[in-house]
Amino acid sequence: LAAAGATFKDVVRLKVFMVDWNLDKAPAFFAGVEQAAKDFDLAPAPVSLIGVAALYEPGLLVEVEAMAVLA
Repeated sequence: LAAAGATFKDVVRLKVFMVDWNLDKAPAFFAGVEQAAKDFDLAPAPVSLIGVAALYEPGLLVEVEAMAVLA
């Protein structure tokens, strides 16, 4: 974001890729989203959660793709 001159306030959409997603993980996931929104003073943005078998880097469990719009 910083490289493009954007901040978290410019984020309009998030895609979250999570390894081995199941509904048992939902409460912790949504609690984390709420905490991040508080920590970074974020306005709620639409979020897509996509369960995957693995990510490119071994050992990673979550990858976040953020889309920002600059005026």
